[in-house]
Parts: sequence; C-alpha cells; structure tokens
Amino acid sequence: MDKKELVLKVLMESPEPMRPGDIAEKAGISKEEVDKILKDLKKEGKIESPKRCYYSLKKN
Repeated sequence: MDKKELVLKVLMESPEPMRPGDIAEKAGISKEEVDKILKDLKKEGKIESPKRCYYSLKKN
C-alpha cells in the first residue's frame, strides 16, 4: 500500500475530520509527507477540508 492509500485509509476509518499531525501519527509517516499527500488528494477532489486544518473524505 502506498502512502497516499494509507492516508485515505486513515481518513476512511475516522468518523470525524482529522488534523495532518493526527493522520501522520496513525499512518506512521512524517507530517511533511502527509501535508504533500493531502494537497494532492484535495486537488484530485478525493478529500475536503470542512474547517481550517482539518481533512475528511469527500462525501458524494
């Protein structure tokens, strides 16, 4: 599983939006890497930011 899939899995398992630091901790990767992945996922339209610095999967 690549890091992007790992971040998506962590977000999928969370009932609430998460901060990048919490995602990094659960996924076991650095916060800097998570920040880059979140930026890419947001561009791809797979995640959303319901409030500043919190991320969740995009709901259809």
